[in-house]
Amino acid sequence: MTQEPKKFHVKNLRYTVRSAQEKDAKSLSELRLQIDGETENLDRETGEAYIDAIGFKQIISEDTRSASNLFLVVEVNEKIVGFSRCEGIKLKRTSHKVEFGVCVLRDYWGYGIGKNLLGESVRWADSNDIKKMTLHVLETNDKAITLYKKYGFEVEGFLKKDKFLSDGNYYNTIVMGRFKHEDTSC
Repeated sequence: MTQEPKKFHVKNLRYTVRSAQEKDAKSLSELRLQIDGETENLDRETGEAYIDAIGFKQIISEDTRSASNLFLVVEVNEKIVGFSRCEGIKLKRTSHKVEFGVCVLRDYWGYGIGKNLLGESVRWADSNDIKKMTLHVLETNDKAITLYKKYGFEVEGFLKKDKFLSDGNYYNTIVMGRFKHEDTSC
């Protein structure tokens, strides 16, 4: 599904959150590879589960056609610096929910980009009859956990010793979910 672009101005940085387009595929492939090398908060190390431009074109095409998927990018001066996806599930018993994921270049942390990607995704989900959003977050990513809680996500459980990081230690993954509450008042 697509969404109208929205402009933001945070700490002297102007950026646009918009739906991904097939022309973004090459940039997204390069961006994902770079971001994977900048943080251990994500599942992948640099080069793992690599998606080339053709793969991203296919994902963008499928997400654009699907009412239960949303692929957003953040653009600063015509350069993509981050993205998020909400991926729905086609199985009837779980078709009410989507899984949210986000990543932003380290140089652009602190400008509300992740917050605004999340906010736009939550608004999209709430207005498109998505009942539940889920996500996974590394237990040490306190800023992300605090942000998710502000948007109504709750801790649903832990995947114990789920990630093995470069310091030689295992870390838990927190499973969080946000259920859209229907207004039943008259």
